[in-house]
Order: sequence, then C-alpha cells, then structure tokens
Amino acid sequence: MTRSQTLESHSETTRKWWKEATVYQIYPASFKDTDGDGWGDLKGITEKLPYIKKLGVDVIWVCPFYDSPQQDMGYDIADYEKIWPRYGSNEQCYELIDKAHSLGLKVVVDLVINHCSADHKWFEESRSSKDNAKRNWFIWKPAKGFDTSGKPIPPNNWRSFFGGSAWEWDEKTQEFYLRLFASRQPDFNWELSEVRHAIYETSVGFWLDHGVDGFRIDVGGMYSKDQSFPDAEVKDPNAEFQDPLKHFANGPRIHEFHKEMHQFMVDRVKDGRELLTVGEIGFGTEQDFIDYTSAKEKEIGMMFNFKHVTVGEDPAFKYKLVPWTLKDFKLAVAESFQFINGTDCWSTIYIENHDQPRSVSRFGDDSPEWVATSAKMLAVMEIALTGTLFVYQGQELGQPNIKGWATEQYEDVELRGNYEYVLKQFGPNSKEMKLFHEAVQLISRDHARTPFPWTPESPSGGFTSAKTPWFELNPSYPAINAENQLQDPNSVFHFWSKALQVRKANKDLLVYGYDFEFHDLDHDKLFLFTKKYADQTLFAAFNFSSSETEFKTPVPGKYTQFFGNYRQPDNSSVLRPWEGRLFYVE
Repeated sequence: MTRSQTLESHSETTRKWWKEATVYQIYPASFKDTDGDGWGDLKGITEKLPYIKKLGVDVIWVCPFYDSPQQDMGYDIADYEKIWPRYGSNEQCYELIDKAHSLGLKVVVDLVINHCSADHKWFEESRSSKDNAKRNWFIWKPAKGFDTSGKPIPPNNWRSFFGGSAWEWDEKTQEFYLRLFASRQPDFNWELSEVRHAIYETSVGFWLDHGVDGFRIDVGGMYSKDQSFPDAEVKDPNAEFQDPLKHFANGPRIHEFHKEMHQFMVDRVKDGRELLTVGEIGFGTEQDFIDYTSAKEKEIGMMFNFKHVTVGEDPAFKYKLVPWTLKDFKLAVAESFQFINGTDCWSTIYIENHDQPRSVSRFGDDSPEWVATSAKMLAVMEIALTGTLFVYQGQELGQPNIKGWATEQYEDVELRGNYEYVLKQFGPNSKEMKLFHEAVQLISRDHARTPFPWTPESPSGGFTSAKTPWFELNPSYPAINAENQLQDPNSVFHFWSKALQVRKANKDLLVYGYDFEFHDLDHDKLFLFTKKYADQTLFAAFNFSSSETEFKTPVPGKYTQFFGNYRQPDNSSVLRPWEGRLFYVE
C-alpha cells in the first residue's frame, strides 16, 4: 500500500488548525488579580497573554466569565451576554479577545447551556407562576407525595452530581424543578424548539458576533433527558438517591440538538473562520463517540472522555476510592482516542482541568525528589498521544495537589454538597466519612482551583495585592511558581515549552499518528506503545515508577531517540525513574 493509500484510509489525518493546536485552559477566578479585590479578572488574563504565548500554545479557553451568583464558580449563569462585574466589563472582554488575536492566539469560551442560574430572568419568569409563558422552559414536576412530616417527596430517586436529590422544591409554586447539579442551577427543557433557539442566540450567537473562535461545550451529552423521568436503578441500597446517568446521558435527541446547534454556528459566522468545538461528553460507547465527532455528522469537532481521569473512583460514588492499576489507566487513556482510528472523527488529550486534581499527584510522584521529573514525563506522554492537546493553568509548572488541608478548608460546592450528603446518611465518624476525607485529599476539584503562583512572595504569590485572596494558595507556591521557573532553563515550564515545539515539529506522528498499539500491556510500571503515520513509526516508552525498569523494543529496526525528559539521553534498555522517551523506528 502506498503512502497516499494509507492516508486515504485514515480520514482522521485530514488537516485542521484545531487538531494541531494546543489549548491552554484558564480559570479566571484564580489566574491573575489586577484590581486588588482578591479575585482574578479579565485584565489579569490580558496582562499575562505574553506568558501564555511564551509557553507556546495556540488557543486559550477561558472558563465562564459571565454574570453569575457564583454558586458553582460561574457555571451558574444569570446573563450570558454580560461579564460578571468582579471579572470586569464587556469592553475588557472584547479587549482580551482582540489582544489575544493580535498575538496569534485564538479564544475559546465555555458554553454552559444544560442549565443556568436560578437568577436568570428566564427562570425567574418560569417560577413566577404555573401558567407563565416560560414555565415549560425548565423541567417542573409535582411532588410524588408527602412524607409523615409533610415534607414533599421528589418526583423520582435521581441523585444530583453535587449530593442529595436532583430535584429542588419551590415553595412559591409548590413544585420541584430538575437541577442535576447545584440547588440553584435549574436544567433547561431542551425539548422545546423556542428554548433551544433562545439559548443559541444569547450564548452562541452573541459571542460569535464578538469574535470568539469556538466553544467548549459543558456537559454536552446531557441535554436530551428520558421524558418519562423514571426512577434510577438502585445500585446502592444504603443510599436514598441513586445514579441516574443513563436517563440523561447521550439521550434519544442529543444528536439532533447538536446538529441544529452546529448549523446555527455555521450560519452565524460571516468571515469564514472555522470554529473549534469540543464537547464534554464524559462517558458512552465507542459508537456514541463516533456519532458525536464524525465530520460528516456535523455536530462537534472533538470530545472529552472521562474514563482515564476517573480511574480509581467508585462509579457509584466519586468520593470513594477503589484500587486501580497502571493497566487500567493505560486502557482508559487509549479509549480517549482509539475510536477515531480509520474514521473521520477526532478527539482530545488531557489529564488536567478545572474539575480534576493535579496530574503529578494523581498519576506521577509529587515528592520533592520526583515532582519535576514525573511532571515532565507526563508532558512527554501527552505530546505523544493522538488528538488535540489541552493544558490546564499550573500544569506547565508541575503544580501538585494541596497538602495538609482539613476538608473544611476546601471551597467546592460539589465537595460540600457531597459532604453534607455523607454526613446526613452515615454520620461524622462513619467508615463512609473516613473514605470521603481520603478521597478529598486526592481528587477534589479544588486542587486545581487555588490561585496561580506567579512569584514566591508571601502571602499571595503575586496573584493579588489583597490581604486575602478568594481562596487560599497551594502551600507549594514558594517553591513552585512561574517566576522561579521562567528563570530556570531546566524547569517544568521550559520543558513544556520545548515539548510543544517537538510536537509541532513532528506533528505527523505525534498529532496525527494512527494504528496505536500497546506493548507489554500488563506491566505494572511501564507504559509502552507504537503508532504510525504513512511509512513512519513512533515508539514511546514511559516508566511510571521511582525505580529503574528495563524495557524491550517491540519490533526490529533502528531506534533513534528524539525526545525525553532526562537531560542526558541514555541508549540503554533501562528507563530511569519517571523517565519517558520517544523514538523514531526505521
């Protein structure tokens, strides 16, 4: 088979700017404060664009900056067309977009449209009376009944992602509204065409008109609910509420909705720019992933899979850890992109975001001896995988998890809601509560949400001039911060910058490589794989341990190492602790 014939059978290798881009995710509350109120702001992002450009990424994705009461850190939106005043003004947002574009950076924003805030004017109308014209814009249901104390019983046993019932009682109209997340995050009723088009206009059209280059689509697989709203299967007989995921994930009309929204985007863009769209799909079958991302289906460009970042979490309850092996992780990582092989689909590479802990603590070794080395190895692994690469703020520094905090010091509404749930169900001294505290130390979302450490200076690491930032800094900031790393040519930051250059220079194999194949899959320390592009072959070898580990090359040929995380290349067949190497095979 010739080179061109090989590529013809791999439509996923069709060139697109957004496939080759590296996206840098920014959490605005924690990035940079310029006005001294203790919260990050849009001016802070604009000020630090040169830092982001120096890293070598191509796109910034800014988490929600819209007007919000901040019950869920801006994922509860009260006005899609207005900036939350604490973050700045609309004009400052437009300035950020323009300045990014002038530096050659594209801008992607969060599209949070499964739900809004209870403070949104549409929901305020909806809850004003049962016969309001917008009543059915949200999902309202009567109580199933009342218990012996007169308390209303929810319509079904669905559990919220944030603990407790997924239904919230409204005293005024004496009905429940569905809220899969926080108590004041009502879910939209996507079954109504007028709702969908109103959402598209205010959340998509408005920002396309102001020059954004695409969208990260929050919980993009959840808009189509099972309209019978049945009880969820009882998987945990000790729990009052059960996991309802199968009743609203990848539902019956979800692809219809995405096709419609995609067409809205295409019609709205007047200057010919091609958008980056990435859906937070999370879980599903291989066919689900193909259906979402197939180019001919015209839905979304790519998607986030959660399998690898949730390894070690009990599927029935996030805040309960279960044993896992490196093989589990390897298989889960591959699931993120294997489905695109030989298709017209595309996917993503990431191991950190605002909903995940720090990868060096989760998958590497955050001890002082190995934190930088293992952070660099994880960078080598990520640039070697097929898909669009996403890097989360602080990941380029090798930031670790928070150490030594009590659960009470964490801020996250998800954590606090689930804490109250465990406390109510099992008590403060229960086995379940002990397991909850252990899980918080490893997987809390707050590990990624502490203010960015710009300098080693006390008390706030250059993040703010305020005496007290909105959230405590990670205690690691005097040692791990941007200023120190920019001055150190051997830092994690400079290694990431080099890694991104290597990825671009070898994009055929690294970005577009196909026919991924594991080697020595069952090994509990080694992650070895090959992949190809036309007549080229990549061999990647990683040692996920702090001890030297021997490996074997999988196929005959000449192996030429072209990148690795140790300063001195080693031609031996022994990988040093937390070492990663990339080879061309001839």
